[in-house]
Amino acid sequence: MIKYKLGCKNCRIEFDSWFASSNEYEKLKKRKLLNCHNCGSHSVDKTVMSPQLINKNTSKEISSLKFNNVKKTIQNYQKFIKDNFNYVGENFAYEARTIHYNKKKKSKGIYGTASKRDIKELRDEGIETQMIPWIKDVDN
Repeated sequence: MIKYKLGCKNCRIEFDSWFASSNEYEKLKKRKLLNCHNCGSHSVDKTVMSPQLINKNTSKEISSLKFNNVKKTIQNYQKFIKDNFNYVGENFAYEARTIHYNKKKKSKGIYGTASKRDIKELRDEGIETQMIPWIKDVDN
């Protein structure tokens, strides 16, 4: 798909239009199937357009914006977790098993740290766990 800015020579308005390809635009123009949506004139041509260029600085700015958006999303998740779950630190695997196997124990969700091996073992036992990226408070 390609987007062209078109201009009507009759009423002098400009508008955007999408085409399957530049060849498709040329075919429609040649067959006089392009017309102005304002006045109906067939005197419609492409206008001067500038391509959207991304230079090194723009690319760095876009990367920085994306990074900051991801970081902000992670920080929002962290705040939600801290506000709604109990922190158990390095005892995560032990606490998860305690909650899972002791049906009488009512507990709010927990969060903490565990090794990849611990997580795999918990999942093998049928204990649902999730790993999420965590940004240390000193980095916030």
